[in-house]
Amino acid sequence: MKKAAFLFGSLIVLILLTIASGIRLDVPIEKLFAKYTNQQSKFVTIDGMSVHYRDEGNGPPLVLLHNMASSLHSFDKITVDLSKKFRVIRLDLPGYGLTGPNKTGDYSLKSYVIFLDAFLTRIGVNSCYLAGNSFGGRIAIEFAYEKPDRVTKLILADALGYPLGDDGVLAVKMARLPLFRPMVRYITPRYFVGMNIQQAYGADHKVTEETIDRYYDFLLREGNRDTFIAMCNLKEEDITSHIKALRMPILILWGNRDTIIPVQHAELFHRDIPGSRLIVYEGVGHLPQEIVPEKVAADMAEFL
Repeated sequence: MKKAAFLFGSLIVLILLTIASGIRLDVPIEKLFAKYTNQQSKFVTIDGMSVHYRDEGNGPPLVLLHNMASSLHSFDKITVDLSKKFRVIRLDLPGYGLTGPNKTGDYSLKSYVIFLDAFLTRIGVNSCYLAGNSFGGRIAIEFAYEKPDRVTKLILADALGYPLGDDGVLAVKMARLPLFRPMVRYITPRYFVGMNIQQAYGADHKVTEETIDRYYDFLLREGNRDTFIAMCNLKEEDITSHIKALRMPILILWGNRDTIIPVQHAELFHRDIPGSRLIVYEGVGHLPQEIVPEKVAADMAEFL
């Protein structure tokens, strides 16, 4: 009954969105360059992709991995503080931001580990501190498991690690249903994106118009919506045994108002990783680096 009600309700919402908003075409990459690159922006070609990254500050290298449907800009605010002590490297992962889709259409966890290994090698980083938020955290976990000699310390912020079951994000649910998939691909009104970002922030924190614009612009980048749909339909891998095998120092950061990956998952990480440290932020949702950047930057710096 619940699934039927969800399907019916979603269909009504989509029909209304279609009537009100119409089709949204892809945005050519050239239109996004002027808005989202600056003097720190760099590009390196890996597997035919022109990978957008920024490399700021001096000190031990700290690599930041963003969430699904996000970009390196998710770490804008914490980079201001962290780059005073560390060499902060952040990138638009394959399928997102200015980097955009890869040629193979392979967005498996293994493919991201291979990509990250090639990226770090290309920019001359042999080992680093590694931090990831949500799906970026999942990549960080698997990379640390596969390449433990390349990760000296690991930071997981509201990380995807344990099986979630029914995802709480409306856009993800819709992307998994064949009936709605074409609508997710072509009908993407800005306020629908804003609604999903607001869920990620939580009711206690207002999302700025600039933030919504950024997520919306990158979602409409040529090929990025195809990536989002493909990733939503990947078979979920159980990496619990990999989490338990991690032995480097690990900091776990979490918002207690996270409705996408509940704070109970933070306790699972803390339980399964010997010696890990856990910090929970009161009243914060799924993106602590955007919501309380000063606290996150300070806690990361202290740990590192």
